Formats: sequence, C-alpha cells, structure tokens
Amino acid sequence: MEALTELCDLIAQNPDLLSDKMAWICSRCPPPSSSSASRSQLHSLLALARLLSLFPLPSSSPSFASPLLDFLRFFSPSALHSSFWPQSFCPSPFLSDLLRFASRAADLSPDLSSLLASSSASTILSVLNAAEGDPAIARAFLAAAAQNCPPISPADAGRLAERLLEEFGSSVSDDSDASSFHSTPSKGKRKEEDRDVADDAMSEAASSSKGDESGSGGIGRRSSVGSADGGGGSPAVRQDVVAFEEEDIEGLERQEIAFRLFGQILDRSGSIQMGHLEQVRKIAGKQLKSLPAFLKIRKRDWREQGAQLKARINTKISCCQAATIVQIKSLNSLETDGKSNKDVLRRTLASLLDAAEACILSSWRKLKICEELFSTLLSGISQITVSRGGQLLRVLLIPLKPLVLTTCAQADLSGSGPGAMFETVTKFSCEIIEFGWSKDRALVDTFIMGLAASIRERNDYEEQDEKEKQAVPVVQLNLIRLLADLSVSVNKWEVVDMILPLFIENLEEGDASSPNLLRLRLLDAVSHVACLGFEKSYRETIVLMTRSYLDKVKNVGSANDNTLPPEATTERVETLPAGFLLVASHLTSPKLRADYRHRLLSLCSDVGLAAESKSGRSGADFLGPLLPAVAEICSDFDPASNVEPSVLKLFRNLWFYIVLFGLAPPIQQNQMPSKSISSSLNSLGSISAVCLQAVAGPYMWNSLWSVAVQHIAQGTPPLVVSSVKWLEDELELNALHNPGSRRGSGNEKAAVGQRAALSAALGGRVEVAAMSTISGVKATYLLAVAFLEIIRFSCNGGLLSTNSTSSKSRSAFGCVFEYLLTPNLLPAVFQCLTAIVYRAFETAVSWLEERISEIGQEADIRELVLSAHACFLIKNMSQRDEHVRDTTVNLLTQLKERFPQVLWNSSCLDLLLISVHSEIPSSHVNDPAWVATVRSLYQKIAREWITNALSYAPCTTQGLLQENFCKPNALQRTQHASDVVSLLSEIRISSGKNDWSGIRTANIPAVIDSAAAASGAKKEVSEGFILEVLSTAVVSATVKCNHAGEIAGMRRFFTSIGGFGIGISPLDSRFGLGPQSLKAGVVSPQPHLGRESFNEILLTKFVQDLQQFVSNAEKGLHIEKTEFRVTCSQATALLLSNMDSESELNPEGFSQLLRLLCWSPAYISTPEAMDTGIFIWTWLVSAAPSLGPLVLAELVDAWLWTIDTKRGLFASDMRFAGPAAKLRPHLIPGEPEMLPEKDPVEGLIAHRLWLGFLIDRFEVVRHDSIEQLLLLGRMLQGMMKSPLHFSHHPAATGTFFTAMLLGLKFCSCQSQNNLQKCRMGLQLLEDRVYRAALGWFAYGPEWYETNSKSFTQSEAQSVSIFVHHLLNERVDGSIDSSLKARGRENEFMNMTDLSHPVWGMMDNYALGREKRKQLLIMLCQYEADRVEVWAQPFNMKESTSSRSKISSDKWIEHVRTAFSVDPRIAFSLTARFPTNSTVISEVTQLVQTHILEIRTVPEALPFFVTPKAVEDNSVLLQQLPHWASCSITQALEFLTPPFKGHPRVMAYVLRVLESYPPERVTFFMPQLVQALRYDEGKLVEGYLLGAARRSNIFAHILIWHLQGESCTVDPGKEVDGTKTFQAILPILRERIINSFTPEARDMFEREFSFFDKVTSISGALFPLPKEERRAGIRRELEKISVEGDDLYLPTATSKIVRSIQVDSGIPLQSAAKVPIMITFNVVDRDGDPNDVKPQACIFKVGDDCRQDVLALQVIALLRDIFEAVGLNLYLFPYGVLPTGPERGIIEVVPNTRSRNQMGETTDGGLYEIFQQDYGPVGSPSFEAAREMFMISSAGYAVASLLLQPKDRHNGNLLFDNKGRLVHIDFGFILETSPGGNMRFESAQFKLSHEMTQLLDPSGSMKSDTWIQFVSLCVKGYLAARRHMNGIITTVLLMVDSGLPCFSRGDPISNLRKRFHPEMNDREAANFMIRTCVDAYNKWTTAGYDLIQYLQQGIEK
Repeated sequence: MEALTELCDLIAQNPDLLSDKMAWICSRCPPPSSSSASRSQLHSLLALARLLSLFPLPSSSPSFASPLLDFLRFFSPSALHSSFWPQSFCPSPFLSDLLRFASRAADLSPDLSSLLASSSASTILSVLNAAEGDPAIARAFLAAAAQNCPPISPADAGRLAERLLEEFGSSVSDDSDASSFHSTPSKGKRKEEDRDVADDAMSEAASSSKGDESGSGGIGRRSSVGSADGGGGSPAVRQDVVAFEEEDIEGLERQEIAFRLFGQILDRSGSIQMGHLEQVRKIAGKQLKSLPAFLKIRKRDWREQGAQLKARINTKISCCQAATIVQIKSLNSLETDGKSNKDVLRRTLASLLDAAEACILSSWRKLKICEELFSTLLSGISQITVSRGGQLLRVLLIPLKPLVLTTCAQADLSGSGPGAMFETVTKFSCEIIEFGWSKDRALVDTFIMGLAASIRERNDYEEQDEKEKQAVPVVQLNLIRLLADLSVSVNKWEVVDMILPLFIENLEEGDASSPNLLRLRLLDAVSHVACLGFEKSYRETIVLMTRSYLDKVKNVGSANDNTLPPEATTERVETLPAGFLLVASHLTSPKLRADYRHRLLSLCSDVGLAAESKSGRSGADFLGPLLPAVAEICSDFDPASNVEPSVLKLFRNLWFYIVLFGLAPPIQQNQMPSKSISSSLNSLGSISAVCLQAVAGPYMWNSLWSVAVQHIAQGTPPLVVSSVKWLEDELELNALHNPGSRRGSGNEKAAVGQRAALSAALGGRVEVAAMSTISGVKATYLLAVAFLEIIRFSCNGGLLSTNSTSSKSRSAFGCVFEYLLTPNLLPAVFQCLTAIVYRAFETAVSWLEERISEIGQEADIRELVLSAHACFLIKNMSQRDEHVRDTTVNLLTQLKERFPQVLWNSSCLDLLLISVHSEIPSSHVNDPAWVATVRSLYQKIAREWITNALSYAPCTTQGLLQENFCKPNALQRTQHASDVVSLLSEIRISSGKNDWSGIRTANIPAVIDSAAAASGAKKEVSEGFILEVLSTAVVSATVKCNHAGEIAGMRRFFTSIGGFGIGISPLDSRFGLGPQSLKAGVVSPQPHLGRESFNEILLTKFVQDLQQFVSNAEKGLHIEKTEFRVTCSQATALLLSNMDSESELNPEGFSQLLRLLCWSPAYISTPEAMDTGIFIWTWLVSAAPSLGPLVLAELVDAWLWTIDTKRGLFASDMRFAGPAAKLRPHLIPGEPEMLPEKDPVEGLIAHRLWLGFLIDRFEVVRHDSIEQLLLLGRMLQGMMKSPLHFSHHPAATGTFFTAMLLGLKFCSCQSQNNLQKCRMGLQLLEDRVYRAALGWFAYGPEWYETNSKSFTQSEAQSVSIFVHHLLNERVDGSIDSSLKARGRENEFMNMTDLSHPVWGMMDNYALGREKRKQLLIMLCQYEADRVEVWAQPFNMKESTSSRSKISSDKWIEHVRTAFSVDPRIAFSLTARFPTNSTVISEVTQLVQTHILEIRTVPEALPFFVTPKAVEDNSVLLQQLPHWASCSITQALEFLTPPFKGHPRVMAYVLRVLESYPPERVTFFMPQLVQALRYDEGKLVEGYLLGAARRSNIFAHILIWHLQGESCTVDPGKEVDGTKTFQAILPILRERIINSFTPEARDMFEREFSFFDKVTSISGALFPLPKEERRAGIRRELEKISVEGDDLYLPTATSKIVRSIQVDSGIPLQSAAKVPIMITFNVVDRDGDPNDVKPQACIFKVGDDCRQDVLALQVIALLRDIFEAVGLNLYLFPYGVLPTGPERGIIEVVPNTRSRNQMGETTDGGLYEIFQQDYGPVGSPSFEAAREMFMISSAGYAVASLLLQPKDRHNGNLLFDNKGRLVHIDFGFILETSPGGNMRFESAQFKLSHEMTQLLDPSGSMKSDTWIQFVSLCVKGYLAARRHMNGIITTVLLMVDSGLPCFSRGDPISNLRKRFHPEMNDREAANFMIRTCVDAYNKWTTAGYDLIQYLQQGIEK
C-alpha cells in the first residue's frame, strides 16, 4: 500500500501522468460483483478513490470511477461475508478510508457526486436490511458511512430516514433487541489516560465537591444536577443507576449511528419530511434530558465496574453527542416566527445549558469524550443563538453567567494550564460577546460587569484572622484568567475599561508587601491587558508594574524581609518580569514601544542604583530579571539612528550596571565552561573580582539573562557621551554609584581592579600601567563599551538590526568607530577605544570563521555580514582623522587576507569603484590636501584590490567589472569617471610578468586562456600576451548591454501590441533526465495554446536553437560560431532579465535553458564554443551570484559526462593518443585503429579552457561556499577515480597537469575550517591525485606540435607550475596542528600493514607517501624540462644544473616505488633515462622477479629477452607465449643473430607478426628477407608463406624482393651463410607461386609480365644510338598493353594502372645500362575511379636499388614520426623496389626539377630563382615558398644527420613547384662516401650559401626564419630520438645484406652515436643547434659542388 500511496503522491505532483496511471490502477481493482477480493485489488481500489479525491473525474474518461461505484453498489451482500475479504485483513479502517475519499471526490466532481447519489442510499439500506453476513462488517460499513456518507439523492433521503426511524423505534421499545441494526465497536481507541481517568473519577469528584462547596456559594442558581443528593445511598440515584444499566450498550451504539446518519442525510440531501424531523428531534431530546441524571452518578454508585463501566460511559456520552448534533441541525429548519417554534428553541437551549453544566460538574469531566461533548454543546448553543439574530441573547446570557462561574469554580481547572472546558467556555463567551456587542450592548455590559464583580466576593477572606486564612478561592483565580483572556480576545477598549479598573482596584486594595496568589494572578492579567496597546490602560498598567517592581527591590533586605511569603519573591523574580516581557513582545505601536523602552530603561537605572546600596547583595538578582524584557523592547531599535540624549544615557547606565554586576557573558575567547547557578542573592566579593570574572568567565547567572544581554547589545546605540567636557562625564558616571556604595570614585582599590578587568577585556593591548589617568568609573564605562561592542559583534557577526523600511544591512563598525570620532579624548582613553575597535574586529572574524562551513541561508547571512563590514570599511577610508583612516585600511587589509572571497563581492567592488570617483562631502571640500590624500588612498586600495582579485580569479573579476560598467549611472558622470578609467587602464593581465609577486592562479596558462575568453577579447593568447582590462571590459559590457537591450525592447514591443497569437510548444518536463535531452527533438509537439507570454516564446526559441546546435555537433556538422555566440548571449540576457523582477518564466523552463547554456559548449567541445561558454558562464555568475551553485552543478555534471563519454581530456582510447596511435604497429605496439574524424586536440583545448574557468571558480568559492566546494570535490572524485580516465595524448600534457594542480589545490583545503569534517576524504582524494599524476608517466615520453605558437610554451609553463606547487607544498600538508592536537594524525601517517584503496598493501603509509611524492617531483621536473626544451629549443641554458645529482640509491628507490605503483612507470623511466645503468639494472631485476605480473606490458620484453637469456635458455623465456604483442620493429630485433633463432623467441616474433595484417608488415619486407639468413628453424619462411597466402600484394612484394636478392656474389665478398641464403630464395619463390589460387596466379602473372616487359625495354635500348632511344621506347611501349583493371604500381600498391603514356618514355643518362622513365596513368585504389593522374617511374637495369630502399625506409619512418607529432617537416620517401638482380623501379617525385636543371636556365642562386618563380621578397607567394623550402630543408637535415648521405651535388637535390626540397640518390649513406670514402663532405647535412640566403636573410643567424629553421631541426631530431631503437633495428637487420653502406666501419654503432642517447633533451637540442651552425655555409659543401661542376658539369 505504501508504494501505491507514493504513486498517488507522484501523480499529484505530475498531473500529466493521471490518465495512464489511473487506467492502470483501474485494471487492478476488484471486478464487479465478485465473490472475493485480493489484498492488492483492495489497495488499488483505495488508491483509485484517493486519486479521485485529488483530481476531478475526467469528463473524457468517466469509466475511471466505475470500480468504485461497482464496489459500493454491490457491497451488500457479497462484501458482507468474511470470505470476501483477504485473510487477516481488517475491513473497518479500509471502509473508513474508502468512504472518506469517496466523499471528498464527490465534493470535488459534480459528475461523480450524481453517480454516487444514485446508489449510496440503496447500499446503506441493503446493509441495514441484510439478514446474512458478518454483523461486524455491516457495523464497520455503517460506522464509516455515518462519519463520511456519500451524497444521497433527495428521493432516497425519505426512504433512508424512514428506515432509520424504524431502527429508533426498535431500539427505544426494546433495547435488548439487536436483530437488524447491528451494534458497532466503541469509537476508536480512546487515549489510555482518558480511560484511566474514569477509574479515579470518584476520588477526583470527592475533592471537586469540596471545592464546589467552598468556592461556589453565592455565585448563582444551582442546577438541578447540582442540587440533587449526590450520596451513594440515595434511592433516586439507585433508581437512575438501575434504569441506565438496563439500557443496552449495543442499542446506544445503534442510536449513535442512526443519529449520525440522520445528520449526514440533512447535510447531503437537505430535504426530509417534517414529521420525520420532529420524531428525530424528540428522540434526540430524550437522550439529552437523560444526560444530567446520567452524569451526576458517581463511580461508586454504579453496579458495573471496570471495562464494562468504561464502555457504557463512553457509549452513552458519544450517543448524546450525536443526538446534540442532530438536534442542532434539525432546529435550522424551524421558522423563526411562531410561538411554538420559539418555545422549542428556548427549551432546547435550556436543555443544552443543563447538559453543559452537568458536564462541568460531572466526575467524568476529564474524559476526552466528555470534553468533546461539552464543546459540542456550547458550539450548538452559539450556533442557535447567532442564527436567530439576537432573539435568544437575553435567554442565554442570564444562565450563562452561572455556567461560566461554575466552570471557573472547578479546582482541577486552576493548574498551570487551563483545562479544555475552560478554554471552550472562554471561546464561547468571546463569541457571544462579539455577537451581542452589536445586538444588545447594555446586556453584554451587564454580563461582563457581573463577571468582573464576582472577583470581589471573597467570603470574608480578608477579614479572617491570619491563622484562619484559607487559600484564595479557585473561582477568583480562574475568573481573573477568563476575564483577561476575554479582554485580549475581544480586543475592545470599552471592554478593557470595564475590566481593568476592577483588576487595579483589587491590586491596590491588597497588601502589596505580603502578596498572595490572587495578586500574582491579577498582575499577570493586567500585563495581558496592557499588551493590547490601548494607551490609557497601557500607561496605568505599566506605572503600576514598574512601581511594584521597584518597591520590591527596595524592600529586599528590610527588617521584615524574612517574614514575607514566598509569593513576594515570585512576584519580583517571575511574575513582574514575565509581565514586562509579555508587554514588550506584544506592543506594536511605535509610540508606545518607544515610551515603554524609555520606562524600562529608566527602571533598570533605578534598580541598578537601588541595588548599589544593598550591602553584601548582588545587583544581578535585581537587574537580571528585567533583561529579557529590555532585550525584547530593544529588538526593533535602530542603534544607528539619532538617539535622544536622555535615551542614550539610559542605555549607558544600563550597560554600566550590566558590567558592574557581571551580567554580561564572558568575552575572552579562551573562557572556562559556563556554570549555571540559581539567581540567589550571593556575595561575589569586590567589584574587581566581579568584573574580572565577567571578562573571563564562567558565567554565574541565569543563561536567559546572558542571551538577553546579547540581544540588548544588538539594539544598543554607541555609548558615546554627549558632553565634550571630561569633568561632566566624570560627574555623570559617578552619579551612577549610590552614595552609600563603596564602589565610587574614592575607592582606588576598586579602580585598579576595574583597570585590570579592562586590560583583560582588551586582550592585553593596553597595559594596566598605561591606564593610570583613567578613573575607576571611567574604566567601568570603557569596560561597558568593550563588553557592548564585543558582544554586539559576537551575536550576529556585527550586523545591525534594520528597520522595516531599510533593506540594506549595516555594519556595526559604524558604531564602534563612533567612539574614535569623539573629540578631546585623553590619550589613554583613545588607546583603549582603538583597542576596542580591534577586539571587535577580532570577534567579527571569529564569528565568520566559526560559520565557514555553514550552508544555505546561514551561509548567505555570513556573506552578508562580511560584505557589510567590507563596505563600511571602504566608506570609512574617507574619514578626516588620519588615525581612523589608518585603522580602517589596516582592518580592511586583514579582512581581505582572512576572507579572500570578499575580493569578488560585487557590492564591495562597486562601492570601491564608486568611491574612487565619488564626490567629497561638501563640508570638507575646503581642504585640498585631505581630498588629494583620500583620492590617492582610494586609488591605491582599488588598484591593489582589483590586481589581487585578477591574480586569483581573472574570469570572475572581469565579469564583475563588466557588470559594474553595465549598471546604470555607474560611470555616467564623466567628470569623475576619468579617475576610474585612469585606474583601470593601468591594470592588465599578462602571460608573462605581472604586477604580483610569486606564482598565482592567473599564472596558470589555462586560467589565462579562460580569462581571455571571459573578457570577450577575440585574441589568441600568445607568448607575451597582454589582456587590457579596461578596453575588454568596456567592449564586453557594451555587448552585454546590447543583448539586454534587445530582450527589453522585444518585451516592450510584445507588451505594446498585446502579444502574438501564435502557438508554442511547452517545454518537455523530461529535459532534465540526461544528456540525450540536449539534442533537438526532445521537445514534444503540443496542441496550439494561443497567446503565450513573451518569456515562454523566447524561452522555447532559445531552447530549440541550442538543441539544434548540439544536434549538429553530434552529427559532425559545422557550427557557425558567431551565430552560436549570439544565441547564447541573448538567452543569457533573457534569464538575467527575469532574475530581479516578477518573472513569468516558469522554473522548469528556467532550469532547462540554464542547463543548455551550461551543457551545449561542453557538448560541442570546440575551443570557439568553449570561449562562448566561459563568456556566458562568467556573465551568469557575475550578474547573478545566486546562480553560481546552479551553474557549477550543471558544469560538474557535464564534466563527469565527458568522463563517461571519453571526450577531450578523457579520450583515453588509443586512437586518441596522437603519435602513439599513428605509429602503430611499426614503432608502437598495437594494431592501428581508425583515427577520429575530429582532431582530438580541439577537445583538449576546450577542456583546458573549461578547466581554467573551474579553477577560477574554485578560488572564488573555496573560502565561502561549502556547497560549491563539495560540487568541485564531487567532480574531482569522479575525475581521479581511475588513472585510466585520462588521455595520454602529448597535447594533453598541460591540461592534465593543470587538472592535477586543481586536485592538489582542492586537497590543500583540508587546512581550512570549512572542510574539517572531510579530512579523510581529502586525504584519499590527494592519494588519487598522486596516483593519476604518476599514471601520466606510465607511457613513454612523446612530443606534439600544434599550430598555436604559444601552445607549447603554455604546456611547459603548466607543468612547471605543477612542479612549483609540489615543491612548495607543506611537508606535513595533510596534518595540521589542530589535527595533531586531537590525536588524529595516526589516521593518516601511521597507517601500517593495511590495504589502501589506492595503493593497495603498504608497509608504512607516511614513508610510502613521501617516496611517491619524491618520485612524482623528479618525473615532473623531467617532464617540465622536456616540454620546456620543445617550447624553447633555442634556450641553450641547462635547467637541471641547479639541481642536486640523484644518487644510485635514490634511483633504485625511485624505480622500486614506480614499479610498486605501476610497472609501466618503471619502464617509462628507462625510456626517459636510456643510458642510466642503475635504472636499467634495477628494472631488469624487478622484471625478472615479478615476471608473471607484467605479461600484458610489451615494454618489458628487452629486460628479460636478451642475448644472454637466449644463450642460457632462461626459464623466463617460457613466459613469451603469454606475452602481449610488441611493435614490429621490436619483434624484428629478435630476428637478429644475437638471439640465435631461439625457438621460443622466434615463435613469439611470428605470433606478433601474424597478429598484424600482412599489408602492415610489407614495409619491412627487406628486413624479413634478410632474416631468412638466420632462419634455421624455417619459422620465418613459414610466416612468409602464410602471409603470402593471406595477401596477394604481400606475396608480390616478397617475390620482387626475393628476386632482388638473387644475385651473384664475389667469392671474396661472401658473407657467412650467403650460399645457403641464395639457395633458399628461388625455392621460396616457387613455393609462394605454387601456393597461389588460380585467381591469384592469374593476377601474379599479369602483374609481373607487364612490368617485366617495361623493364626489359632498357636492355633493348642499350645497342641503339642515343638519338634513337626515345623512338625505340615508344615502339616498345606500343607493344605492351594493360591486361585487366587491377594492375598496380609496384612502388605504390595503392595506385592502379589504367594505361601507359606511350609518348612519355625518356632515356636517362647513367653509367650503367640505359635507365628509362615512363609515365603511367593511375587512379587511387580507394579513391575516385575517374580521377586519373600521371605517375612517372624510372626502370633501372644494372643498378642495385636495395640501398636506396633502406635509406627511404628510414626517411619514411622519420616522416611518419614527424607527422605523428604534428611537426610541419617535409620528407618525400619516394617508392623504390628491386625487381631482380640489379634491376628495380624508382618512383619519380612529381612536379620537381633538380637544382642542376634550375641552374641551366639562370645564372642566379636559389634566392634569385625563388624570386623569379614566386615573386618578390615579402610577397605571400615568395614567403610561402620560403616556408616550404624551410620545412623540407629541416626535415632532410634531420634525415641527413642520421643517414649521412653523401654525394649531395645539385643533381641529387630536387625542388618541387611549391619550393620544397627533396633529396634523391642514396648511393652513399652511413659510412660510405664518394672518392674512395674520403668523406670530403664534412657537414652533417648540406646547407650551402644559396640555401642560407633563403633561410637566413640577415646572414647573421639571428633572423626569424633561421631561428624557425633551427627550431624545426631541433624538434625533428628530438622526435626521432624518441624512436631511436626502431630506426636502428630497421637498419641493423640489413647489416648482412652486402649493401655498400655496411662495407666499412661500424655503421650501427655510429648511427646510435648520432642519436646521442646519453644526452638529455636540452643537451640534444644544443647539439642539434651546433650541428646547424656547423653546417651553415661550410666550405667543404661549396668545395664539393665545385668539384662536381668541374668533373660532371653539374651546376653549383
């Protein structure tokens, strides 16, 4: 049932679900006329009724009510049987709830009401007439219907009434007959205490009778009940008992139900026959008449006892209550005229009054049912009287007085709280008096006066002897209370004027010196009357009360003090103070409140003075009770208003005595625990002891007095004396001492004590010796000031209470500074007052710090207090007094340091800027020096303020400045605006040096980027970027104002024309359910709604537009950034326009639009979209700070969503990894995946901008908003949950470490008070941050170059700032002194032998934490240095020189720590420090020790798969079958001779090669062919055969390489195994060919035949003369045809040959056989088949091309590396393929000509040629060509350094049509060179003079182009070094190939040396710079060109 109830509540909140859910519930209800029902069916029926009671029955679905109607219609007879109901199901509460809901539903829906009315009477009749079934179920139904009857039709009302009258007849005639009308159980469970009351009714009645006899004599007539003999032995009583006991209880229950059903008929149908009505009235009257006799019977008179008697009493009274109700309802139908009717009314009224009096006098009166009956009776009497318009007023008021007095006479009603009957009588009396006031005023006056006069009937109370005096009559006490309540309730001054004089007269007649309870009750009554605020009665009362209190104080200690009754103390301590407080709480008139305030303060002064004379007594006992009333009356007093001197002195006197008597709470911070004692009169010793204890504590008095003093402090004005004369002050203060007191000015000892207390109160700021000139009373006054101001600031932080007319909060500093402005102060006094200012400030700071962790409204109050104080101090800096100004500036500075959030408080910033240019008060304009000083001070403070704010949160600060410019009248006064303009023009943010010292948030590049976005400046943040605050603020403010103006203009236009008659679709409430709701199409179509509000129209438009942007981004469509920015800005303006006004914007629409504004930039995730996002987010949080938590919550959700969806910084998939993804599988393990369509760097930059904004917000909220801090904590927890979340793209370096920085900065908040409770969570988060940061180094170091010139520099700066934070982090950052003081440091630092959720098992947490931190610092320093080198290649300064050298032991510790965190980090160490033998040795040892744990890490292979392990056949090699696949180059290394073809190693290599597609391995075909030399186990051969079967292209390339290796080797040059190798080649070739399928063999034959024919042309041309060779080529080409459409170029398998250009054949010059160049028409295999392009190839015969293949392989690897890291370096590894012995095909570089050819057409150098070809120097085309030459020269410079190609004459240098350089002809590489290896070309690469003319126009190696060229060379060299092993392995496998390049020296070792692995990155960069300088126009380069020119005629 609970679930269905919750479902109903849910539907109530979402009415749109009603139809669906109601239909579902209906389907689960019991079917019509079913014989049984399940529990779930009954619950569904009840839920249906509940829903119908909440919503009207839908007119479109009336069938929803059918289950309910059917159940009620067929209730009898089916539901009357117990078999219908589930087992153990109770029908009674079910039926009660069902009919209650049905009744409500009928009232709500007229249609349902008519449906129910048609059948409800029939159902009730059928139950009444049922002869079968369970009687209990019938009783339950009828009881439920009697309480909540459904509607009854008028036609059925008569039948039902007639049947009920029959029931009355049967029950009256034969009470024992219970045939058809079944009795019901007792009405619910009465409270047990009510049951128990009846058991003791006899004893209570006995005591009551005594009270009656003593207290009711002479009051009035005794009722018939009261005059009857109540003795238990009375025959009449016994006769009544017998008669009543003969009544059947079940019969009474039937009558009660019948009465209630009659009442329901009268209510529901309104029509019943008069005859029936008369019968019912008579039956009800009979019951009422029997009631007095019934109630007078006491417990002992009944023969029945126990439960049977209780049941009879309750049933009889319930039946009489039902009879009363129906009797009253029946009288409403009587006509007012007619004597008989009036007689009926009078008789009924008398009967009701008798019954009411019987209830009061009954011994059962405390039963709840009796109290309810009494209330029903009086309510009926009131209803009859009022409805008859005053006809019965006189009839009522005459007997009403005895009734009231009888009620007041009951002893059990005189307790501390009035009884229910007393309250009922009081309420009834008020109703009658209010009604009769306008009907018969005289009669009412008589009634009131009669009641008031009864007080004086004392029964000779005062005339009796002292010993014989009895207690005050109860009737008088209760009557006083009733009259007081009557006065308050009626609230008429005429009534007060009748009652109050009698009260006062009785008070004045009594003996005030010996009061009794009557006096106390009278005092309480007059205080209630005074609360009404009638001026005359108020004044009379207050005069009486104040006089009484002062008299009581003066009488204390008198001669007869000890003989006074306890009521005397009660009056002084309780009654009068309570009365004073009551009046203060209820007075509303400002005039009377002011008068009362003055009177109370005067009373306090008088009491204080009187208490001074009480020797040995404490004045606190006299003054303390008054303090709560004073606090209440001062609660609305404005302490900053102009106070009359008289009132001010009274306040001063009050505080004087508060301090003197020690009533103020202690003000020392380290006070003793509070000690509460009773307010007895104790001697506390000397005044100095009292004051010292008051300062230090503990508090000795009633805690309520302490609270009252705090409240008084908030309403007390500054106690600045009005006189400027010291002597008069002294005299006034001395007058506060009683002449008889020993505390006056003459007591020097007391004065010293006061000074000591004052010094203690001031925190020791002023020594006692310095106060020697201050008298005792003056010291007391200063102590009072100190108490007042410190308490004022300790209560609510020093925020003054404001009037209702002023909504602006004010700082209490306005009060405390008031003292310093008092003229002619003594130096000591001034020093003390200054100290009070500082103590007040400290108190305010403590108050703020204590509430630093508050949230919600409390946090808002805290920030309001802080803002008020800061604003006051800003204003107060204009004070004329220099000391005051200095104090103010000092306090403001401290406030900013303690609470940095004040820097971004808009009120403070606005006030500061306004103060800079505001008018100086006219009274001081005549002092130019002061004006200049103040202006200079404001400018200085404003500059520091804004600069400081910008240094921590530049986004928010700029947003606030922009908002300040947007506000009207902020800078419209141009004569003063110039000051602000001048000020802001000096403030700027720079990516370099700034105005602040050290590293702050604004130094973080991500924050600077975000600041540029928030400023609205459309600038790229580059090195040396400067953000002008003023200009950008003005521009952005203008843009914001324009958008706001657009919205306002459209709204006015919309309003002026009365709206648009268009329909819009309301926003779907499902919007907030998830990210999918961001996409277009979520808004479901709705019916036309006519005219809609302007907000709804625009809201829908903006939501749909933003959803469309998101949808387009999801589809990869282009997003128009300008349109997106404008839409977001306009939507933001719409939201903000509704923040400060009565908005029509619905909350749901508001949240949808806000969510879209936060999510759409994150979803689009481009830098431009994020720029817009930051701009509007800053706008939102600056213009409406209340939106800050909402915006941040959405941003945090969006951020976590990017983690889940792997976007931007969290794109952790390998395909987003940049270089690592692009270099797979050749150099990096893993099969390459399809690269993302969108550049992942865009998402990274977007995340970087976003992160900068979040850091900005963190700095703003870290000290004040715990909610937003926890939101950021949630984001960080989600982000750091796994180190695998993050992208390891090298372009993410800066963003990643900035995120880590945010994490550590957040964790540093554990030292703040607001996150004290989160220490363990923060410590765990810090561990996760360290784990994630270390996880970055689990991958090898990579580089990445972007188009942004500043990007790399900012990356380096980001890492450096993270390192700086690590180095400057506190050593015990996780534990502060407060934590140690609580002994909780063991929770963090002494954890041993535990499993940590981040680090796993650990021996010692503290030690491990320090090791991990040191490792992280070392790695981050390396990373910072590495990225710095990439960012600034030309900075030749060694950054590591200042660091201490790491010892071998430390390296071992680092390696072990890294391995324990993640083994991959240890392997990364070897990549970062490849020549560190300690690291390599330790990693090797760890790998071999933990071999089973790292089988998924390919990088571990070199540490256990070594030549030594192969030689020893190590058991570790057994793990290779389970090892993860490595890269191809890594696998090929294991094919070299040192590994001796070990079976396990070879099997692993082949498994790796087979895991990649054969096309991926084809690149390394030369190396695989060479591996056949060592393939003793035929494993390589087997792989080649298998791969050939899988790929035709692989097979073809393999066959060509096998043919190329088939050559005759000179006997002297034979390499070991060459004969065997040569023998394998033809066999393997045949096996491959034989393995072809027919289709593959056909293609093979066509491919090879075609290109064999073309190659053979060269041989055919050799005999021909040169001039005939071209024609011969044409003849031969005409004979060759292209067979099929699948032939491809062997040098480029992706190019399909379509035809041969027969005219393209050209014979070339060569020393060998005639090479020819032929052009083919080709198309791209995967491209457009109609896009035919020419491709020329050179076919050589007689030349060995294999060395060119090797060189171009290395160049191709370098090209891939450069492309992968984003380097703009150009290499063209043209295709070369050996097709046979000394035969091959060489791809021609398209659109090129050699430098030699270029020289044949001009005599100039490259510089002149470029000008001829591309235009003059400086033109775009020339500069573009120069850049192309530069990037290609740099690329080949790196390649040349590594490969050492020689013979670099101008014939081997090509230039394409874009100016790019291409090297060809690699006949001399590595250790070989022309001229018998004389190595004349000594430069590492060719950089001739003509080349330097292009690269270095200045000729001084200082030009930008030269620096750019060298930088590219350095970066290319650094990138190549990263993959040194892969490149060396590629060359190493060719060592035994017999190529000339391996014929001399040690080429592999020298190649490795040229990589310089022993150098760090900076050293390598410097090496490359030196290499470039060395190659610059080297003479050997020019000399070799000259030799070639002279020998070969090659142009130089």
